[in-house]
Amino acid sequence: MEHDERVDATPGDSRLVVRGVSLGYGDRTVVTDLSTEVPDGRTTVIVGANACGKSTLLRGMSRLLRPTQGSVLLDGQEIATLPSRQVARALGLLPQNPVTPEGVTVVDLVGRGRHPHQSAFRRWSTEDEQAVAEALDLTDTLDLADRLVDELSGGQRQRVWIAMALAQQTDLLLLDEPTTYLDIAHQVEVLDLLSDLNEARGTTIVMVLHDLNLAARYADHLVAMCEGRIVAEGPPAEVITEDSVRTVFGMDCQVVEDPVTATPMVIPLGRRSRTLHSRRTA
Repeated sequence: MEHDERVDATPGDSRLVVRGVSLGYGDRTVVTDLSTEVPDGRTTVIVGANACGKSTLLRGMSRLLRPTQGSVLLDGQEIATLPSRQVARALGLLPQNPVTPEGVTVVDLVGRGRHPHQSAFRRWSTEDEQAVAEALDLTDTLDLADRLVDELSGGQRQRVWIAMALAQQTDLLLLDEPTTYLDIAHQVEVLDLLSDLNEARGTTIVMVLHDLNLAARYADHLVAMCEGRIVAEGPPAEVITEDSVRTVFGMDCQVVEDPVTATPMVIPLGRRSRTLHSRRTA
């Protein structure tokens, strides 16, 4: 639905709420007066053109970036005021370009996802061991456990970082372009994994994706951004239209029904497409 017609959820319906937030870097404002509520237990996908504010919004949601105005609420409390360990137990994050510590093995990196659950009175446990093993298994990285992360390919490294986020075992999971560096087969595997996690555990997932058709397939709730604002949000069938794609991406397209999932499928109409179409119809 168009954003200015969106009916706000009743306060308290969502664990993660953004209210009138502006975000930026130094003097440059990227996101302006933005409000939204993340549906609990659903998969939300944020889409938009490059530099529209998708990753900046996710950074604000995860407390990596403090708003210049407005607030982000986690369980009714301003996230900026909560202790780091409390946030980390509730919310897992995969940033866009995570930095790998030098000389760390895969199993050690994934094990760092368990740090929020440990304290001076609770050391490494069987529960931690099981969480790490399960995360490695789910991401098909078990055979890489003893390898140095620096030695892995981009796609393998991305799956290991996803495994670390899964090992954290939070009810909220935020992922910034989790399919980066992955071939199409592994993209689908990762998105299937996240979908299964959502369905089996009720994990609330928010992720940024570039591929509109994959976004339409996997999102329950789609957020379309343009120039730092939300221009439409709701079910993919309501958000992905030829007009909205033109507004968000500046691209002409046809939107048809995906023959497999019955979700919207975007067919770009570039110059090559128009030329081929003209030849066929001539």
